[in-house]
Amino acid sequence: MKRLLFHRRVVAPIVALLTQGITPEKIALSVAFGIVLGIFPVLGSTTVLCAAAAVIFELNLPAIQLVNWVIYPLQLLLLVPFIRLGEKLFRAAPLQFSLAKILTMLRADLPHAVSTLWLAEVHAICAWLLAGPLAILLLYILMSRTLRQVVSSYGLRVGMAAKI
Repeated sequence: MKRLLFHRRVVAPIVALLTQGITPEKIALSVAFGIVLGIFPVLGSTTVLCAAAAVIFELNLPAIQLVNWVIYPLQLLLLVPFIRLGEKLFRAAPLQFSLAKILTMLRADLPHAVSTLWLAEVHAICAWLLAGPLAILLLYILMSRTLRQVVSSYGLRVGMAAKI
């Protein structure tokens, strides 16, 4: 059941993009940016970041936003680790909080949460900036190879309509 849902929501749209003339490399770059920008450690920022990247780098907007949407739970899971890594980078004293406490703070009093967490967020962004470019490169290499294999295994001609 989950495999069928994954195929319908993720694999089929990517195969459809391949059959519409979008190269495996362009889709791979869109997916790589979608994943890495999707885990950016500032909640509520990834849709705008992905849209900006799509415009700047001429990426496929639906693909990058689809990946951003799918990756959202990972953003939540990685928020505290990015903050912790940033604290280590800057040798800052660790704040005592969890993801649940952060989300509660944001819901209860956004201005107070921002004033309390802004430095931790800056540290997290710096940690993300160190990891992000390398992650995009590695994901791009992995995804472009994978998508080229999908093209050959499905017998697709990139740019030609095909049935899934």
